[in-house]
Amino acid sequence: MTGFPSNRAAQARVAYVTLVTSDDYATGAAALIRSLALSGTSADIVVMHTGGVAGDRLDGLAALGARLVEVDLLPTSDAFNRAHAREVLHRVAPFDKGDKPPLHTPLDNFTKLRLWQLTDYSAVTFIDADALVLRNVDKLFRYPEFCAAPNVYESLADFHRMNSGVFTARPNPATFDAMFARLDAPGAFWRRTDQTFLQGFFPDWHGLPVTCNLLQYVWFNMPELWNWNTAKVLHFQYEKPWQDHGKRARLKPLIDLWRHIADGGAMPDLSTFPGPGACESP
Repeated sequence: MTGFPSNRAAQARVAYVTLVTSDDYATGAAALIRSLALSGTSADIVVMHTGGVAGDRLDGLAALGARLVEVDLLPTSDAFNRAHAREVLHRVAPFDKGDKPPLHTPLDNFTKLRLWQLTDYSAVTFIDADALVLRNVDKLFRYPEFCAAPNVYESLADFHRMNSGVFTARPNPATFDAMFARLDAPGAFWRRTDQTFLQGFFPDWHGLPVTCNLLQYVWFNMPELWNWNTAKVLHFQYEKPWQDHGKRARLKPLIDLWRHIADGGAMPDLSTFPGPGACESP
């Protein structure tokens, strides 16, 4: 793992962290960084990235104020890699609730665990690159390890599962070592990659409200949970807002918001936004 450039030593003891493993996710990360800046945070914004991301895309993220940390994929065993290869994982545990775009690479997801090696920071909040921060959430740095929101987007039954798109953590090499030992144990298989692993590693995870990781499918599956006045982080799970996909019409208000922020717009007054029942296309 590559540390911070010497002329950009970490100034804060807390940071928002995201992971970029492709040029596509760099597109998402740029919008996320813009939204964090609009939230008024004074925390560092760290982009962990793998080596395959184009240099000009990384330069663009740095220009937005992000600190770049290059990370290697985890040195997992050949057996682990075969079990979690994209075509194998999606055959054994297919995504049947939505469409994962081709940019989805399951093995890359485990690189998220590298954030426990960011020992420049006493506390971090991880946010997936396909998310927007709608309101300041700096208070999450005072929350304990490990806090995450439930994976709610279809029914109340979802409340027993966590979503790893937003969570709180305390960097610690000993924690990372313990994680890696468990991750790649003989015969290990993590059905939903880092998400399944983290729920298993932190079985008593503290539950954040769904407003801290509001999944886009709530918009049309559970509209009674949607409240623009309390929404803090909007997470575009499954289909991404920068791509063409079959749900664009149904998700148009959310995609329009993402595009507005991605294009450099100010955060609009969300209290004036109509709810899903008022503006969703049939």
